[in-house]
Amino acid sequence: MGQTSLRWKIAATIALAAAVAAALGALATHWLASVALGFLAGLLLATPWIVWLAVRVTGPWTRVLDAVSSGIGSLRDRDFSVSITPGGSRELVKLVTAYNSLGDLLRRERLDIYQRELLLDTVLQTTPLALTLTNVSGRIVYGNIAARQLLRGGRKLEGLALEALLEESPAALREALKGDGDTLFTMEIGGESEVYHLSRRGFVLNGQPHELLLLKQLTRELAAQEVIVWKKVIRVIAHELNNSLAPIRSLAHSGTLLAVGAESPELERVFATIGERASHLATFIEGYAKFAKLPKPRPGPVAWPAFLARIAAAQPFRVEGPLPQREASFDVGQLEQVMINLLKNAAESGSPPEAVSVSVHTRAQGFVLEVADRGTGLSEQVLRDALLPFFSTKPSGTGLGLTLCREIIEAHGGRLTLANRPGGGAVVSLHLP
Repeated sequence: MGQTSLRWKIAATIALAAAVAAALGALATHWLASVALGFLAGLLLATPWIVWLAVRVTGPWTRVLDAVSSGIGSLRDRDFSVSITPGGSRELVKLVTAYNSLGDLLRRERLDIYQRELLLDTVLQTTPLALTLTNVSGRIVYGNIAARQLLRGGRKLEGLALEALLEESPAALREALKGDGDTLFTMEIGGESEVYHLSRRGFVLNGQPHELLLLKQLTRELAAQEVIVWKKVIRVIAHELNNSLAPIRSLAHSGTLLAVGAESPELERVFATIGERASHLATFIEGYAKFAKLPKPRPGPVAWPAFLARIAAAQPFRVEGPLPQREASFDVGQLEQVMINLLKNAAESGSPPEAVSVSVHTRAQGFVLEVADRGTGLSEQVLRDALLPFFSTKPSGTGLGLTLCREIIEAHGGRLTLANRPGGGAVVSLHLP
């Protein structure tokens, strides 16, 4: 059934009311024999009927308008679930349809915004970047998981004053936050020196000034860049030395043959020494070149008992504690190289052979493989510089052993740490994902 236009309904209602009033007025004039009295009597008689007709006709319009008004109030209160059933004239149907469309649009946009906010919060909470947002009074209104771990041991930060919180933080962090711009600084975390980059940005949120603090740990990135630079230096030096060593070795060999023919033992000894030292230098350079060309690891499933048994056959040690039943995933060849290197260092530390031990601990993020000894321990300088390329405490050391170990572990996504043991000795910890 078609819907009648609102203007036609109003026109028809007015016409019908006028016709009824005129008819009653004419009838009253006939009976009262007075036009004025007849018109007044007809109007009085028609008024109740006209009121009833007006209420009858405008009732649906009023209900629709009340529903729309109530729905607009719900939209103002951010409740987009209210919808109205269309009905009545074409104009009212259009009004109700427009209101329902607006409600559907706002509901979809709110759901889209909620999903985006959820995604953004997930990203912010899982990023390793420590992030805090402070208001104009210096109180923290938002802090992600990394910020909680760094500033308060994983506990909630919201509502706390940043200045009061920093009183319990390392001095380096407090000094960095006193400045106005971005800065790099180093602070001790868990007994290790960690490099951080501090970024600070100010902006207006909800009409109030806020400050965003971003703390990014750069220790691994800087170490990786440092290793890259050393590798470039090694490649350049190796290339130049090899270019010079090749003709030197050739000439030394030719000189040795000539010395034999000339029957000069002293000259033969000189050329032999030159050849020997050239060969030693070539071997030395080859070792550095291997470090500069370390291949990417090829991880695979590894059972701990079988892996440690293979290493014990080459370098003896004592297994301390039970081994995990869960398999690990790493490049067996590369990690064997790391373990043999660490075990040799432990054996050369002055530790009794039976005191050199290996233990494996399961962690939520992976495993911690520890090589411990009861030797002389590590000095502060060794703890600080042992992982730098070319640093060595051995007279004939190349200074690449621990650097190569660190490079292999970090290529697996882990990290290597050094520490002294209570009661004497040292321990090297390999954190593997």
